[in-house]
Amino acid sequence: MSNLISKAIEFFNYLGSFIYPWLAEISTAIIACCLVVFGADINRFLRRYLAGRSFLLRTLIFVIVNAFGYGLMIIHLSPVLAQNMAKIPSHWLFLLVVAIFFAIGSWAQRNRQV
Repeated sequence: MSNLISKAIEFFNYLGSFIYPWLAEISTAIIACCLVVFGADINRFLRRYLAGRSFLLRTLIFVIVNAFGYGLMIIHLSPVLAQNMAKIPSHWLFLLVVAIFFAIGSWAQRNRQV
């Protein structure tokens, strides 16, 4: 049993070692996927919060949040996520990346976005 566990860790370690050079791209994909999945909820909240306000104000806030807000989140959060993911041992990194994308996909499926 111990040999099987060590072989599994070795295999995940091998797979995880391929992920490290791509952490910047993977973290950008994670942030972008989260924004795609949660963007509708954010926009719905803003629509409710800004109901009754002037058309110009609603449009301005929509543009600021969608064009600049989401872009800035991707630009600023991706490197932070990549730096934190780089600290994780490679066998856990592989499992974490798979789990994150599975969780995002499951969330999207439950909310009928897929």
